Amino acid sequence: MGIEDYGGGQGPGSDVLVVTTNDVPGHRVEQVVGEVFGLTVRSRHLGSQIGAGLKSMIGGELRGLTKTLVETRNQAMERLVEQARSRGANAVLAFRFDVSEAADVGTEVCAYGTAVVITRV
Repeated sequence: MGIEDYGGGQGPGSDVLVVTTNDVPGHRVEQVVGEVFGLTVRSRHLGSQIGAGLKSMIGGELRGLTKTLVETRNQAMERLVEQARSRGANAVLAFRFDVSEAADVGTEVCAYGTAVVITRV
């Protein structure tokens, strides 16, 4: 697996800018649309659980679980962007992830932030 399998974030040319900062240099917030989030819950694959158990005995990265978490985070972010776009926003400020266990059967990933309309100054 290459490094592209372990990355995330937006590609170039996205119509909704997502940043972890509270502002965007060179832009002004014209309208605050409000909180947006993207949520997904993934169950654990039996094969990856067995592999993770074996790997934990000898140490090292759990690549299968890492890749699954990256895919899950990317899906949550895509849902956040879709929600922001559908509400008329062109940016999301203060973007964050929250990850938690979901009833011992999976992992819940929530991407959240503040949807806004920005214009270049």
